Amino acid sequence: MSKLKTHKSASRRIKKKTRAGLYMALSMSAQHRTSGKSARVKQTSGKARSLSDANNKRLAKLLPYL
Repeated sequence: MSKLKTHKSASRRIKKKTRAGLYMALSMSAQHRTSGKSARVKQTSGKARSLSDANNKRLAKLLPYL
């Protein structure tokens, strides 16, 4: 059987897979243009969040070796 290819853009966005099988990704909008955002938005956007269960099957195909 041939090797499975990893989807490179998905591998850059998804950082890890938990033991429960959930994929973790960093929240967006924390990198630049933060002057007009509230402190709460900036605090929560720097942390990792778990993605929805609807995306797990799709992400398992995109990231076979994660």
